Amino acid sequence: MHDIRIIREFPDRFDTALSRRGLSALSGEILAIDEARRSKILAAETAQAEQNRASKEVGAAKARGDEAEFERLRALVAEKKAEVARLNEEAAAEDARLRDMLVAIPNLPLDEVPEGPDESANVEIRRWGTPRGFNFAPKEHFEIAGVKPGMDFATAAKLSGSRFVMLKGAVIRVHRALAQFMLDTHVTEHGLTETWTPVLVKDEAMFGTGQLPKFSEDSYQTTNGWWLIPTSEVTLTNTVAGEILDEAQLPIRMTAHTQCFRSEAGSAGKDTSGMLRQHQFEKVEMVSITTPETSLAEHERMTGCAEAILQKLGLPYRTIVLCTGDMGFGATKTHDLEVWLPGQNTYREISSVSVCGDFQARRMNARFRPAGGGKPEFVHTLNGSGLAVGRCLIAVLENGQQEDGSVELPEALHPYLGGKTRISADGTLE
Repeated sequence: MHDIRIIREFPDRFDTALSRRGLSALSGEILAIDEARRSKILAAETAQAEQNRASKEVGAAKARGDEAEFERLRALVAEKKAEVARLNEEAAAEDARLRDMLVAIPNLPLDEVPEGPDESANVEIRRWGTPRGFNFAPKEHFEIAGVKPGMDFATAAKLSGSRFVMLKGAVIRVHRALAQFMLDTHVTEHGLTETWTPVLVKDEAMFGTGQLPKFSEDSYQTTNGWWLIPTSEVTLTNTVAGEILDEAQLPIRMTAHTQCFRSEAGSAGKDTSGMLRQHQFEKVEMVSITTPETSLAEHERMTGCAEAILQKLGLPYRTIVLCTGDMGFGATKTHDLEVWLPGQNTYREISSVSVCGDFQARRMNARFRPAGGGKPEFVHTLNGSGLAVGRCLIAVLENGQQEDGSVELPEALHPYLGGKTRISADGTLE
C-alpha cells in the first residue's frame, strides 16, 4: 500500500512511476479524496470544539437562571453533536474510498527496472550452463517412457478434473528428494530457518501480501472463509504482521515446503499438456524480512540461493530482470530464473525472486525499531521460489532423458534416493 504523505509531496513522481507500469495518472483523484477526507475531519474537530464550548456554557446559563440562553445552548449542543456524528461518518466514508483506491494500486517499480509492456521487454542479465546436445529428438516430460508409469493424468482428472496429476513410484520419489534437497541446502548452506506453516489462512493474511482484494479469483476460498495459500509467501511474510521488531532481529530469513493452490484464472488453453501449470503443486519458498537499507543486497543474495539449487542439479538456466509491465502486483523489482527444458526447446520460469520494499509491510503494519533510536519504521519484505518443486522435476526429467526412455538423475539427488542414480525405461528407480 502507498504512503499518502509521499503522494501529497511528490504527486508527479507518483504518476510517472505509475505510467511506467502502464497505468494512467491517479494522484489527482487520490489527492481530491484525501482533501475531502481531511476537510471533513477538520470540520468535525471544529464542530466538536463548538459543542464542548456550548456544553460548558449550558451549566452557567442554568446557574444564573437564564432559561432562554439555557435552551438555546442545549439545542446548540444537540445540533453540534449531530453535526460531529455526520461529519465523522462522511470522513470515514472518504477514508474508506481512499483506502480502497490505494490498496488496488500496484507497487511502484524501482528506477533501475527496465520499462516495457510485457515479457518481451524483460532483460537477461546472465546465463549458467550449456544446454545438452541430444543425438535424438528430446521429449517433453510426460512423453518419456520411464516417466509415463509414474505420471497419471487420467486418474487425477477422474478425481479432480483438469490441471491435476497423480505421481507414483520412481517419479514421486524423485519429486520428494528434490524438495528435501532444496530444504537441506537452504538451511545448511544459505542460513534460512525451516518453517512449517498452515495452508489455510484468513482474509487478513491474503490482504497483507497483496492477494486480496484485487486477485481473489486467482485463489481458492473454503465455505467457512479460509483461503488456500497460493504459496507460503503468504504465511511466512505474515508472521511479522502487526509486530514491532528490534533492528537486531533483522534480517529474518525463512524457508518452507508446502502445498500451494492456484485457480489459474485466465490461463485457459495455456500449458494444458503435462504438469507445468497445475491447480495444486509444491514449492520450497524463501522469505526475508529486512531493513530498508539492506533489502536490495538481500534480493541479490536470495537470487543466488535459488541459482545455487539449479547449479547443484546441473540444470542450465538464465536470470532475467522483469520489466515494469511484467512484474507482479507487490514487487518493486523481480528476478526470474528460467530453466532450460529440452522437450520444449526453450527456457521456462522456475523461480521469481522479488523485493517488495515496504509495500506489504504497510498492509501488514510490520515495523522495526532502529538500533540508533527514533520512531519505528516499516520493514522491507522479499520472497522467492527456491524452487518450484514440480517444475524442477520436469527439468530434471527432460534434461536427464536418454534415447531408450530412461532418465539419468543429478548426482546431488543420489543420497536422497538411497544411492539410486536413474529411472529405467520401464519406470523403475535403479
